[in-house]
Amino acid sequence: MQKRSSAGGWWLYLLVMLVIVLVLLTMYQIDRQWTKLAEVQATLSEQARDIRELRTAITSGAIRQQAAGGETAPGVTTAFQRAYAMTQLPDYAQGDWNVNAFGNNLKTITPLVSTDAYASEVQGYIQESLIARNPDTLEWEGLIAKSWQVSDDGLTITFQLRDGVTFSDGAPLTTDDVVFTFQFIMTEAIQAPRERAYYEKIKDVKANGKNEVVFTYKEPYFEALSLAGGMPIMPKHFYGPYLQKPQEFNESKGLLLGSGPYRLPDPKGWTPDKGNVELVRNERYWGDVQPSYNRILWTIIQNDNARLTTYRNGKIDDYQARPVEYQQLKNDPQIMGKSQNFEYMPPVAGYSYIGWNQERNGKPTRFADPRVRQAMSYLTDVDRIIKDVFLGYAEAAVSPFSNTSKQHDAALQPWRFNLEKAQELLKAAGYEDRNGDGVLEGKDGQPFTFRLTYFGDNEDTKRMVLLLKDLYARAGVKMEPFPQEWPVMLEALNKKDFDAITLGWTSGIETDIYQMFHSSQAKTDGDNFISYKSPALDKLIDQARATVDEAARMPLWRQAEHIMYEDQPYTFLMRRQNLTFIDKRIHNLQMTKLGLNAGSLPVETFVPAAMQKYTQP
Repeated sequence: MQKRSSAGGWWLYLLVMLVIVLVLLTMYQIDRQWTKLAEVQATLSEQARDIRELRTAITSGAIRQQAAGGETAPGVTTAFQRAYAMTQLPDYAQGDWNVNAFGNNLKTITPLVSTDAYASEVQGYIQESLIARNPDTLEWEGLIAKSWQVSDDGLTITFQLRDGVTFSDGAPLTTDDVVFTFQFIMTEAIQAPRERAYYEKIKDVKANGKNEVVFTYKEPYFEALSLAGGMPIMPKHFYGPYLQKPQEFNESKGLLLGSGPYRLPDPKGWTPDKGNVELVRNERYWGDVQPSYNRILWTIIQNDNARLTTYRNGKIDDYQARPVEYQQLKNDPQIMGKSQNFEYMPPVAGYSYIGWNQERNGKPTRFADPRVRQAMSYLTDVDRIIKDVFLGYAEAAVSPFSNTSKQHDAALQPWRFNLEKAQELLKAAGYEDRNGDGVLEGKDGQPFTFRLTYFGDNEDTKRMVLLLKDLYARAGVKMEPFPQEWPVMLEALNKKDFDAITLGWTSGIETDIYQMFHSSQAKTDGDNFISYKSPALDKLIDQARATVDEAARMPLWRQAEHIMYEDQPYTFLMRRQNLTFIDKRIHNLQMTKLGLNAGSLPVETFVPAAMQKYTQP
């Protein structure tokens, strides 16, 4: 027989439930308090160590005097001159956050293991090199190194390190860390094939006492100073244990510690599922000028429209506009009321391309035939892509070398759309429509179909790929668009598991193409992931890299460019202009010979006190 509950029974039940909730809340608060107490104890321990080191430094006279108000006294090193000039502006203030967005998920931010430009941007705030390039003169200047000498034969470079440089955990940076970084990179068990491809030119790196380190090269190399001086220094005490467990390092997601102006809150704790990358100020930063922002934050927003909405709402500080929306945004009162906008072609602008995979599963593909690659370049109407998709905010790329570079032969013109020539080349390579279905077939009867892999969340790339599908179909080539997520694309590159892929490379003042086009790099995890092999190009690359004299080197690069121009290992697409909107709260934005200084290091931008909105340190 069913029974009804009495009112008193319900009250007793509610009372018991209330007690349980209160007990759980109490336990949660206690747990939080223990966590907070552990953090406080760790901070106090670090502060005690810093105070001991400070006393020692004062006793030894190693502390440099500073002017009143925290300003660096006269004698600021060259690398910090621009940042120091910023601190003298009347509205300069420290504090606030610099918040930006990445358009792709990051697979890892561990140095060497990571391969994308986003991870490299994060690492730049944390790890530093011996020297840096001046954005006004483009000359090298000391950062961790205070001076250096190059031997007459160019094979030996000796660096003298500054005193007082420390990593963000307080450990001193010494020549042992420089030597260790080279040895760590060159350890075969460490997943760093790209870096080893360059550093293998170095015979050895040796410490000559606490503050002097000597790089000795096996042979002359035109970028010897850049290679040695630009190596990001990895702390031995932090990364050294992974020599005994390299697989753990290779599979890691966020092992990142350095001497730079910012640090990870937990140098071992970042994972992709966090959804963002957040850096905090390095309170121990050794530089002449302390960084402006309390925090640097990147959120992951893969959708273009969502990224614009986030910028419009003031949740991020900059927005890289798509050409299709740029003019509309310039006429948008709300956007222009909050923004500074910059429209420019960086002198080191990278290039986009379509890479034709020439070998798959150990067997040559149809793209191993240069006539097929040439035909595909004739069918890829770059002028129309620039006009219809990028609305003129780009220039056609001829090769890996910028049109303004000394490496480029101005006589070479971009490949233009030519359906007839493409059809002739394809026919010569054995492709005809043998069954009348509108699709070419090879001599083996297999149709000319392929997948073009691309990053699926980029709307402009999506529009370009759909345009190319129609253009290729006019010649009887069936292209299947194959959109992928960023980590999946990187995995496909490493395994060479694709037909063709469209991506981009960054560029430098002078571009070394060894990494992408030398035959020796057509290996697993190498950056010649299209397996392009040309003995003639290899020879020129080797000669150019070994030629220190610029006047003698440039003709070699131009000969190499001619080979790539004829072979078309990539179909070179374009270099795009930067169409950038940046919140007006960000001050001291300047154009330099390296482009806009928004991401320059040392940090050169700030938010005046009256405009700051993030109060958390």
